[in-house]
Amino acid sequence: MYGARHKRELSFESLAQIPILRPSIHARRANLTVKFQDLYGFTVEGNVDDVNVLNEVREKVRQQGRVWWSMEANKGANWYLHRSVSEGQSLKASLKFSALANAITLKRLIRKGIPPVLRPKVWFSLSGAAKKKSTVPDSYYNDLTIAVEGKVTPATRQIDHDLPRTFPGHPWLDTPEGHASLRRVLVVYSFRDSDVGYCQGLNYVAALLLLVMKTEEDAFWMLAVLLENVLVNDCYTNNLSGCHVEQRVFKDFLAKMCPRVAAHLEALEFDVSLVATEWFLCLFSKSLPSEMKEQELLLTHHVGDVINILQKTTHHLFDPDELLTVAFDQIGSFTTNTISKQRKKQEPAVMKELDQRVRRLNSLKLEENNISSQNAECHST
Repeated sequence: MYGARHKRELSFESLAQIPILRPSIHARRANLTVKFQDLYGFTVEGNVDDVNVLNEVREKVRQQGRVWWSMEANKGANWYLHRSVSEGQSLKASLKFSALANAITLKRLIRKGIPPVLRPKVWFSLSGAAKKKSTVPDSYYNDLTIAVEGKVTPATRQIDHDLPRTFPGHPWLDTPEGHASLRRVLVVYSFRDSDVGYCQGLNYVAALLLLVMKTEEDAFWMLAVLLENVLVNDCYTNNLSGCHVEQRVFKDFLAKMCPRVAAHLEALEFDVSLVATEWFLCLFSKSLPSEMKEQELLLTHHVGDVINILQKTTHHLFDPDELLTVAFDQIGSFTTNTISKQRKKQEPAVMKELDQRVRRLNSLKLEENNISSQNAECHST
């Protein structure tokens, strides 16, 4: 390893270099890249320590699953799907202690993690998707699928363009079967809501819903309830006004909760929407922002460095408890009412900005048309 000399002939000077030539076990583990698949078939790259963390998380999920099964044994099968538990208005109206206790228990259980096998049923019920589906005939999705088959619109053309770019390399999504299933969900919804149609980013949301919900129809109704009832209005319409509102709210909260980072990014003339827009449009399905690396960000001098740090931290989070600790203990949670007030506060400025942008574009088009007309007259004379 060290040439022709025997180890005993090494000088003290050479011995001092041995730790460099033979890195520690920890260093070797940190530099060893391992590829593995997560629960939903995505290939994840990390080091040995990342794999160990993921194994610990899987064990936590198994333990949490046992808690859910125990609750079912005590409270009855599907106790969490009862209307008095899953619907806030019914709960407030009844004020029954048992319903209140069940609702509090359910909230705590969800924050600890829903077992993967129960996620389709729990998500579908608690999101409001089941209620939305119940308002139409059972054959609604199949009928609409048949009705729109073969129709071509700007939305369907963009969907076809985005299919191969949606989680490439996934063992099911990146197959003809996976593409066809995802296409049907997106195309059917584009006809259901013509105001939204299709917006880039929805392909990732729908793809993840397919993996979790298992069936196209359930994924479709989950997508519908998200866009129509859960998310801010106009988040996916042509002008993305809702997304612009979310960006402004995010910037306000960043300045309030992380003032040093916000000031530093402003000094670099870095617009956080460069990275955060994807977070909101894809609902964090492509990358999940983990703990803000404040000290690393404060040491950056270029916009590219900021983007690199944010991208690295968002792709290497394997422990959901760590994320929840940051969200609820380190940063602090914001109530729905607080966020709604901030949205209403920002909406007028966003609409004014978008209106000015449209006016500028129309003015530029008018100038171009005038120039084209003048050139045409010159050529004709």
